[in-house]
Amino acid sequence: MKIIEGTVVKAKAGRDDERNFVVTEVCGDGRYVLIADGKTRKLDKPKRKNIKHLAVSNTVIDLNEITDKKLKMILRNTVFSVSESEV
Repeated sequence: MKIIEGTVVKAKAGRDDERNFVVTEVCGDGRYVLIADGKTRKLDKPKRKNIKHLAVSNTVIDLNEITDKKLKMILRNTVFSVSESEV
């Protein structure tokens, strides 16, 4: 699955291992993305992450007019599911 803005991802490496995030921006050639979770990584200061360290889900969130509080609630209630072709 191609990563686009609003895609829910799970970190597979680093300090944020096993935590859900949302992609806020795809950088440059598509090897890196900016991710936020509304709690430790706010929308106004997302983290740059290599896509090989992320598991991509089938869920996409609309990021228009979203706040950190709303994002935190959405990610808390979102069940992470990976498409069968990526497992």
